[in-house]
Amino acid sequence: MKYVRLIMAVVVTFLFCSAFTMKKGGEKPVYAFGVAASFSDTVVYYTDIQLLDSVVLDKQGFLPQRDQYSYQLKNHLEYQMNKPNYTCIIYFSENRNKLEKEASKVKAKYQKGNLTLQGIEAAAFKFEKPQL
Repeated sequence: MKYVRLIMAVVVTFLFCSAFTMKKGGEKPVYAFGVAASFSDTVVYYTDIQLLDSVVLDKQGFLPQRDQYSYQLKNHLEYQMNKPNYTCIIYFSENRNKLEKEASKVKAKYQKGNLTLQGIEAAAFKFEKPQL
């Protein structure tokens, strides 16, 4: 009877500890989209929502090196599309549905301002993990 109690205690302890380690190790995917606007142009460019490759949000819930993602979009506009002087903004979330709602809100605000929205195709531009 002692051994049964001891084995049950070990099993319960093992299950209890493994539940917390499973939760901690599970990485959530991070999604992002970008918007680029200029004060001198009526066209606002935006990207599709993309899954960021091997990215984990920091303890405060921010995207590490988020400025580098903005620069990637800015460089694409300047050098590939010949559209200088755009300000680029990156929106990100671990929840794709929330990010889709945010994207529709952002697009609606720009459309209210009589600006033309133009999408950047995923084949033409994809966010890449910045090198350290």
